[in-house]
Amino acid sequence: MMTKLPRWVEVGGFGLAAVAGAANAVGLLGFRHQAVSHVTGTATLVGLAVADGDGAAAARLAPALLAFVLGAAASGAIVGHAALRLDRRYAVALLAESALFVAAMVLLTAGSTAGHVLASAACGLQNGLVSTYSGAVVRTTHVTGLLTDLGTMIGHRVRGRPFDRRRAVLYLVLISGFVLGGAVGAVSYRDLRFAAPAVPAAGAAGLAAACWAYVGRTPATTEAGPSSQP
Repeated sequence: MMTKLPRWVEVGGFGLAAVAGAANAVGLLGFRHQAVSHVTGTATLVGLAVADGDGAAAARLAPALLAFVLGAAASGAIVGHAALRLDRRYAVALLAESALFVAAMVLLTAGSTAGHVLASAACGLQNGLVSTYSGAVVRTTHVTGLLTDLGTMIGHRVRGRPFDRRRAVLYLVLISGFVLGGAVGAVSYRDLRFAAPAVPAAGAAGLAAACWAYVGRTPATTEAGPSSQP
């Protein structure tokens, strides 16, 4: 069980989830109603296209899957941590994510669907930023796993097992950030259309700046404590 939770884990997680929620709202409203913060739906659409013999649709959708993987690969190469431990490599990765969102915005405003692929890469990069904290799987670009873990924890409590309140708080913070980010992304798309990726780009850049400043100010207190692979 989590015995303590550094404030930066909650604040950073909330911010990252909000960035992903905003990007996903823009994707659902503008990129042929496709999600970008996760690729489960896109993978399903590729399967449907294959079943229908629609090679053109499959060829259009598949690059988003590959881009998500490449984004996660870039994250792993930049950060290199299997467990959550804050340092300036996270800031570098967040700046790369911001740059991908900016490039996506430029391409989309020019009428190129390649912008959707770059937005997917940005989200793959973010999803690879964090993996575990004190045995808890931490994801900021989708909420399916978070809700599943919460439900499992409640079920365990019914069976008389201890309930990890700190982990539950972390999950609720992440879910709240994603929902709020989705609301911001929806409003941004209605006002800005395909310039809306500027919002998650600004969010990622702001988090990068905050991370850089925080690590520089408190270099001895940035580790999240004991972590393990799930």
